[in-house]
Amino acid sequence: MDKLKAGMAAMFAVVSARLGILAVPVYLLILSSLTDYVTGIMASIYRKEAVSSYRSIRGIIKKILTWSLVGVGVAIDYLLMYAGSQVGMEEMPVRYAVASLVAVWLTVNELLSIMENIQATGVRLPPFLIQILQGIQKSVEKQQDETLPKK
Repeated sequence: MDKLKAGMAAMFAVVSARLGILAVPVYLLILSSLTDYVTGIMASIYRKEAVSSYRSIRGIIKKILTWSLVGVGVAIDYLLMYAGSQVGMEEMPVRYAVASLVAVWLTVNELLSIMENIQATGVRLPPFLIQILQGIQKSVEKQQDETLPKK
């Protein structure tokens, strides 16, 4: 058991060191995705929906593909860093700016979905929590609008 703990700690240390500023948003995205999946199954019972392995597999595939959007953000960040180095910029101010925005936006969507699942079971939600998450989502979308070039 100690070897397993040590192995897990080493793995998280390596991944965290490699991802840097992106580590926390990625960990939160994975955790919120898993929580959304579980709460979705719980809520389906209250919604009187059938829980099937086919739907579950489709949900898992969708979550994994959603995570790959962070990888797209990383690729864009690397392209921007490469382009910057070609025009004489020594270093970008933030290493994973696009990927971080993608991860935060996806995490907020997952958190909103978790809250919808919880609400479907009859639990009353604090209104300020929804407002906070929607505010973060709008802020990220505004940051995205300011970052991306206009058409």
